[in-house]
Amino acid sequence: MRYHMQVYTRPRKKTRGKEDMNMKKFFSLLMAALMMASVLAGCGGTEEAPAEDTQTPAEDTQTPAEGEATGTGTELKFSTGGDQGTYYGFGSVLAQAITSSGTGTKVTAVTSNGSQDNIEQMDMNTRQLGFVQSDVMSYAYDGTNLFEGMPITNFSTVAALYMEQVQIVTCNPDIKTVADLKGKTVSIGAAGSGVFYNALDILGAYGLDYETDINAQYQDFGDSADALQDGKIDAAFVVAGAPTVAITTLATSKDAYLVSLDDEHIAALQETSPYYSKYVIPEGTYEGVPETTTVAVSAVIIARDDVDENDVYNIVSTIFENADSLAHDKAKELDLDFAAGVTNVPYHPGAARYFAEKGYEVPTK
Repeated sequence: MRYHMQVYTRPRKKTRGKEDMNMKKFFSLLMAALMMASVLAGCGGTEEAPAEDTQTPAEDTQTPAEGEATGTGTELKFSTGGDQGTYYGFGSVLAQAITSSGTGTKVTAVTSNGSQDNIEQMDMNTRQLGFVQSDVMSYAYDGTNLFEGMPITNFSTVAALYMEQVQIVTCNPDIKTVADLKGKTVSIGAAGSGVFYNALDILGAYGLDYETDINAQYQDFGDSADALQDGKIDAAFVVAGAPTVAITTLATSKDAYLVSLDDEHIAALQETSPYYSKYVIPEGTYEGVPETTTVAVSAVIIARDDVDENDVYNIVSTIFENADSLAHDKAKELDLDFAAGVTNVPYHPGAARYFAEKGYEVPTK
């Protein structure tokens, strides 16, 4: 600390003799004493051995900025999909962005067997977040199809992120329609994935039974691509946001084709399964693959109901406030209207709070 001392000095008279000498000595000693005191004060007194550092690490007392909430710091495991699918690729980008956001919310992306597996793992609390197809989410919540008679309702919607296209990929140029799959070896998705039911829906719309009309194989995206590459299967159902890594990799090393659906069968499919939307995959999405007409479902993030409201708020906020900087193609499709458009499963309170700030009212439990 620096001390500033203001000294007022009266005009001195000229004096003679011993008295003057004594006064001079007095003032000299006084000034020396004052200067010494100032030095000692500035240096903190006598030198001592350094004190033992007993300071505890400072807590993070930074007040969250407007639009942020303080997360719990508890690791939330985010169940995604196979390591070559969009769920895992995009999920990993989202998890990293959320964890590094400074909000205190921590998310780790982990692989899985897909939508059904994600919901079941969340039900057992081995996972707290999950990527799911909108149709499979409905099956679980309503206790139908994959979850017939065994509804799971301890989860809520966080946000719908993008459309997932049903992609039927083949390396056989003679397979041009779904009907051409009859008698062929076809991968219809890994056990526990939503792909299985999508495949059944589409095969059924064309009058094909997966148990009798095809040689069904149960493989994830990566294994299906490898099997197509090696000629072990004739076609594979892949349900993921296009472009999908597994198909992109296949198309760069071998001639690959996507099978289109016609409008008549799409309409028939939508009559029994209204959660499907017609979708056109643009030419050039994959190398050498022309425009392809198919159907799509929504990719949705869900959370267990007991995940802290602030953590869910931070997840949604981080995703949509940083959409332009997320390093994944699917980030370009993020849209608040779409994200807040889920009606079949209520939203988590943390998500609802964020959407309310943006002017959207979403259903909650």
